[in-house]
Amino acid sequence: MVLVLVLCVVAVVVLVLLGLFVFGLRRRLIQRSGGTFDCSLRWDVPEEGDASGKGWGYGVARYNGDRIEWFRVFSYAIRPRRTLERSAIEVTGRRAPEGEEELALLSDAIVLACSHRGSRLELAMSEDALTGFLAWLEAAPPGQRVNVA
Repeated sequence: MVLVLVLCVVAVVVLVLLGLFVFGLRRRLIQRSGGTFDCSLRWDVPEEGDASGKGWGYGVARYNGDRIEWFRVFSYAIRPRRTLERSAIEVTGRRAPEGEEELALLSDAIVLACSHRGSRLELAMSEDALTGFLAWLEAAPPGQRVNVA
């Protein structure tokens, strides 16, 4: 009986360690091609905004040509959860986190309000990542419209 209990505990510990290893390996594979940054995302934001801190997902964003691919951090999926095309992103404003958002987001985050194909969304990222993101938006190929507020 004791041997079975010990084996069960060892199996649980091994499974937890294996799960953590796979999280780390997945993140390494996402970041392998470069052009990644930590980015929280909130999709379908109400018109008046919401500082409750609800709806934010912590993730990693990756530049891939004329798209941004967003991956949840706490997921085993190898495909991006959201893909944003550069030509469809419209920046409508930026602000500092408010209220409970300060607890839900990274400490140095800046919230960028955007719309993408009719859906309102917010991205939260560091100042450095924001500078790179806005430069990427403005570096659109000739003839492509740029929507930066």
